Amino acid sequence: MKISSTSARLWWALIAIVLLSLNLRPGATSLGPVLAEVKASLGMGGTMAGLITALPGLCFAVFGALAVTLSLRLGLAGALAAGVTATAIGLLVRPFVGSVAPFVALSVFAFAGMAVGNVLMPAFVKKTFPNRLAGVMSVYTIALAIGATTASMIAVPLASGGPEGWRVSLGVWGAVAAVAALVWLLLAASERRRRLPVDADAPRRSGSVFAVMGSRKAVGMAVFFGTQSMQAYVQFGWIAQMYRDGGLDPLQAGIMASIIPGFGIPAGFIMPTVAQRMKDPRPIVIVLGLLLVAGYTGIWLAPTAAPILWAVLLGLAGFSFPFALALFTIRTRDPHVTTQVSGFAQSVGYLFSAAGPFIVGMLFEVTGSWTMPLWFLLFTAFLVTVSGLVAAKPGYVDDELARA
Repeated sequence: MKISSTSARLWWALIAIVLLSLNLRPGATSLGPVLAEVKASLGMGGTMAGLITALPGLCFAVFGALAVTLSLRLGLAGALAAGVTATAIGLLVRPFVGSVAPFVALSVFAFAGMAVGNVLMPAFVKKTFPNRLAGVMSVYTIALAIGATTASMIAVPLASGGPEGWRVSLGVWGAVAAVAALVWLLLAASERRRRLPVDADAPRRSGSVFAVMGSRKAVGMAVFFGTQSMQAYVQFGWIAQMYRDGGLDPLQAGIMASIIPGFGIPAGFIMPTVAQRMKDPRPIVIVLGLLLVAGYTGIWLAPTAAPILWAVLLGLAGFSFPFALALFTIRTRDPHVTTQVSGFAQSVGYLFSAAGPFIVGMLFEVTGSWTMPLWFLLFTAFLVTVSGLVAAKPGYVDDELARA
């Protein structure tokens, strides 16, 4: 299939962005609801199950750091096509293995592909839609939220066909990813045919994501992305238990936990546009930090007094995720710098995401209460705010790197 006209290429690229974004989270979020069935079927121990729940963050960190080098070799479209193809293969095959080791290996393969998509998508959007950044970034973040939420919601119904129903529940996302892979392979082939001569200089550019560490703003973005992502992963793993231990029954606690990520869809509509249109969006960072503190304080001191309010506050604080993604594009000029900043911030950030739930769980186990874990979360809310102020300050990473 040949994609010739400029209009056709842009529409094809937009469809590709939507399909890829929908597939960047289901491989992870579809597993948790059926983890008990997977453990029983594969004979998986508790320690290994814990490792698998930490794999997305670890893989996003490790393989995200390699995405820039891959993009220099294959181009942005080619690297994204390779990433989503790896995701499709991993998710299609892993439900049909009979032991733990290949299941883990295929999960790593799939998560590695998602890591490439996480890092390179903001740069692809900036390069392909330079005049429509806010709108297309909104499409990207909304599709991310829809994919993550849908996979979690339908995992159990899809698995209800019997003890081995989890295989269908997980495998369906491999089929969805395969559709995205086909579209991206066609797009990459088209881009390769029309690559401009200036692209020949790209391989001489630095492929290291750590090349942007000379920029204070890039470091701020990394800490901001990391600490706000850590909050989200802690909430995914522990907020329902906090509510339960505070006095809510399991059903109510589950509902409260589901409210928080539900704000991801309106956040995707609002934040990229707000971030781009505001000359100085630092007041937003302060508001987001205060929302985070208020939500945790409410759960700590009065969990049953207004549980919906605390969940709403934390959900609104989660607007920081699309805001952080938007900063990658609006605080950089060159798409290659966007790629490096995205890779650096997400590689560092997802280490926070992997460590946060572990630290919270360890503090709870040692102390036997949620007091110390919540103090820890309030301290990291302070880090979210301070780093966000540095990241959102007017100016460009490119200029700071040039001065350095």
